[in-house]
Amino acid sequence: MAEKYSRATLSRNFLKTITRVKKPDEMLEDAKSGGLEKTLGVWDLIILGVGAIIGSGIFAIVGIAAAGNVDGSSLGAGPALIVSMIIAAIACIFSALCYSEFATMIPVSGGAYTYTFATLGEFAAWMVGWVLMLEYAIGFIAVACAWSNHFVQFLSGFQNILPAWISNPPVWLVNDPFTASKIVATNPGTFIPTLFGVPICINLPAILIVLLCTVILVKGTKDSAKMAGIMVFVKLAVIALFVVAGAFYVRPENWTPFAPNGAAGIFAGAFLIFFAYIGFDALATAAEECKNPQKDLPVGIIGSLIITTVVYVLVALVLTGMQDTSVEAPAEFLKAPMAYCMMLANQNWAAGLISIGSLAGLTSVLLVLEMAATRILFAMSRDHFISARFQKLHPKFHTPSLLTWTVGILAVVGILTLNLDVAAELCNYGTFTSFIIVCVAVLILRKTDPDRPRPFKVPFSPIVPSLGIITCGGLMVYKSLQPSGSAVLFPVWLGVGAMIYLLYGFVKNRLNENKIHKQLVEQKKQELCK
Repeated sequence: MAEKYSRATLSRNFLKTITRVKKPDEMLEDAKSGGLEKTLGVWDLIILGVGAIIGSGIFAIVGIAAAGNVDGSSLGAGPALIVSMIIAAIACIFSALCYSEFATMIPVSGGAYTYTFATLGEFAAWMVGWVLMLEYAIGFIAVACAWSNHFVQFLSGFQNILPAWISNPPVWLVNDPFTASKIVATNPGTFIPTLFGVPICINLPAILIVLLCTVILVKGTKDSAKMAGIMVFVKLAVIALFVVAGAFYVRPENWTPFAPNGAAGIFAGAFLIFFAYIGFDALATAAEECKNPQKDLPVGIIGSLIITTVVYVLVALVLTGMQDTSVEAPAEFLKAPMAYCMMLANQNWAAGLISIGSLAGLTSVLLVLEMAATRILFAMSRDHFISARFQKLHPKFHTPSLLTWTVGILAVVGILTLNLDVAAELCNYGTFTSFIIVCVAVLILRKTDPDRPRPFKVPFSPIVPSLGIITCGGLMVYKSLQPSGSAVLFPVWLGVGAMIYLLYGFVKNRLNENKIHKQLVEQKKQELCK
């Protein structure tokens, strides 16, 4: 019988309560009674994985990872970017194997949040869910703004065709307040409207693409996978065009020196490029919607990682061969490196196609990130951390429509208010934390529940999970030792999450347990009366 709590506050059983785990069988039963529709096959998963991974990283961040920031806040790896990519991929592979074991063993929504609840207990699960919101929700906002930048750049190519206000829109209509203030600082004559002395800046393209993705996701996961599939095909075709066409303009002398900033540049590049691999873990959050999760999820997760790593290395070889990354690179290269290199080679037609591919790539990332954020919140609602209203499914599409719209609207608010430079860095800290915890959780469940069927088992355990902890933890510690605002804000984010749990999540769960206790008592009374 559920334990009765006299009051929904801290008690002498507090430590025992917050470390109480939720049994995998209970999770599977919850998913069975009120779960999501199973629509995803193995190719859908691979498409979603590639769609999530190949996006803002390869179309934007790869330039900064190769040449470094103009302000010197991040060192460039130079041609050794391929080494950075392999380091990041290896760190991901260790974690991906751990995700695969959990996803096949407990195929329910929630990903790392769910796995933590099964091994480390209630409080740790809440904190992982809070960290995953940092990764997916803020990552979603950051990618939406990157989409807006590429869209504006794409429109500028039609300045002789489209009206000037479309091909060259006003700054205040396509930027967040923080970015617009930087533009005003360098160009004092830039017009920004004000309301009661407050500057008004609205990143309209970013807001519109967020609302469009929300509508697509409300209509169904299968439709979203089809849309992502089309965009994955477009962006892979465009990347292949860049690799093949750009190979003719590669100058081998640009590959020397191979590592202009030594090991420091390589590891800085690995930390940055790690953002380009975020997405494969989102597949685990969709486990409940897989037709055959035990067989298909490991193939989807590992397969998408292998495909994207090969693509990334090929792009890095051509990119660093076309542009000298041992010296300060132009700002255009840092914003859209592939399109810039094609323009440098006087291949404007290819640059235009690459811009289209980048928009398709970023759109597919947006779809997967928003889907992952809603599935984690769906699992948290099922566990009474947030309102049960969010578990309600759309009567026609069988998707968590209210939750999806909530995430979309919050993303719009974030686009209007967040400083995305710091927010994007925080995403990596969230990802590293969730990866480390999943590796730890695999080791724990091997000890606490060794007899549970595991359709996929991490090979060479405990070596592989331990290497996942070491590689992700090492990159995280390395970045935290560098001067960065995100290194300070991440602990603040964790502190805020802990306070919300103590003041709301803990109380809400205890009230729910009291409700269950009362129901069981009444049921027992009725049985005795009979």
